[in-house]
Amino acid sequence: MKQFGFSLFFLLLFCVTTLAQENKVLNLQVEARGDYQREYVDGEAMKDNSGFKGKYFTVNVSGDISEKFSYKFSHRLNKYSSNSSFFDATDVLYVDYKPTDAITLSAGKQVVLIGGYEYDRAPIDLYFCSEYWHNVPCYMWGGSVEYKLPNEKDKFLFQFCESPFRSYHPNSDMYSYNLAWYGTHGFYNAIWSLNMLEYAEGKYISYLALGNEFCFNDKVKLQLDFMNRASSGHSYFFKNCSFVGELSYRPIEQLNIFAKASYDVNHTNTASDYCVMDNTELTSVGGGIEYFPLPNHDFRLHANGSYTWGKNGNPDGVLQNKQTYIDFGMTWKMDIWSLKR
Repeated sequence: MKQFGFSLFFLLLFCVTTLAQENKVLNLQVEARGDYQREYVDGEAMKDNSGFKGKYFTVNVSGDISEKFSYKFSHRLNKYSSNSSFFDATDVLYVDYKPTDAITLSAGKQVVLIGGYEYDRAPIDLYFCSEYWHNVPCYMWGGSVEYKLPNEKDKFLFQFCESPFRSYHPNSDMYSYNLAWYGTHGFYNAIWSLNMLEYAEGKYISYLALGNEFCFNDKVKLQLDFMNRASSGHSYFFKNCSFVGELSYRPIEQLNIFAKASYDVNHTNTASDYCVMDNTELTSVGGGIEYFPLPNHDFRLHANGSYTWGKNGNPDGVLQNKQTYIDFGMTWKMDIWSLKR
């Protein structure tokens, strides 16, 4: 099965390359990350999650098919398992069509449009995250429409795609409806969304996700995310929600220092939330440092740590009570090939 997957990957890459050669441009990039980490729960070392770990190894292909059509393909080579398919390891694979400067139509495998800056960032650039982030499947097949306002500071997107929770119900027919706003206004940026996601056929959980970013100057940035979740027939404000905050300080261009905290809670007495399960209340705090020795930031060294306390209603959840996590590592991005007609 793996041999078939790799063969299909290189066949697809060849087809995309050929297509791009007949038109405008192709960009091929590889990015990877490796870490040395230690995890302790109530003072006991978790050996299965400690030691040297290869975190990410991703091939990114993007370019223009024509003046109005473009594409993007991102495939994670480290995501294979004995029961996975080729497309399980494909994060995104979509085509964009721009009939006008204001409108973009997109179809393929995409990121589910859920608001928040922690959610929106690439996984390779994150070190410790909220319990919600660890459990939400965020890449699904579907289509979207983007409308950019004439002020070029706001854009709205509507997306219709598979439900992230369809894997919990084999052979199900479940979908997600997402409306998102991306705004840039001076020192304030926003990623807000309203989402309705089927957690079972005909049953929905709704999200109000508010991502807020404040860029006070070139050195200090604050990101604050809030998400409220409510299932069909219930509107529990603050009973099932997540808060995430990250403050970063860049004293020089090559150095970034950050502090981060998250809070996940679910006291709804329902089983509709698969990401933050009922009877959960977790707090996580930590911080870290990033160093970019190269001017183009294509190589990064990082060190960070976090501590979590509280109760996780999911016994197999990522965050646990009295959990300490320490991590050191490096990330590199390589532009392999760029082709123009």
